[in-house]
Amino acid sequence: MKLPSKLDECIEALVGRGITTFRTGGALGFDTLAALKVLDKKKKYPHIRLELILPCRDQARTWQERNVQVYRYILERSDRVSYVTDTYTPTCMHERNRRLVDGSAVCVAYCTNAEGGTAYTCRYAEKNGVEVVEIL
Repeated sequence: MKLPSKLDECIEALVGRGITTFRTGGALGFDTLAALKVLDKKKKYPHIRLELILPCRDQARTWQERNVQVYRYILERSDRVSYVTDTYTPTCMHERNRRLVDGSAVCVAYCTNAEGGTAYTCRYAEKNGVEVVEIL
């Protein structure tokens, strides 16, 4: 089964468990896919919410135009958007990752490396008693 289908099933299961708020960090790749899936699920479950916790307001400054268009689409349809900083700083990504986990019951991740931001976030979640669901 492919990643989009696995993510779709995961979101369905979480909604079935009573999860109503989904957060993403606005990054390219899995974050974008997750945000788009949640927005699609809102058609079926209008009570669920998408919250974006973004590292900085200028996050998409170096992205290709097609990625910026998808990013704007997600921003316009999100229920809540917050930023760690106005402009990029060396620590804004890690702070964004911690904010995604803090106050969450479940952390859904697609982690392909033992190092890096996703691996750090999964370890941070586990350390703080947050259930980690890895989609492989």
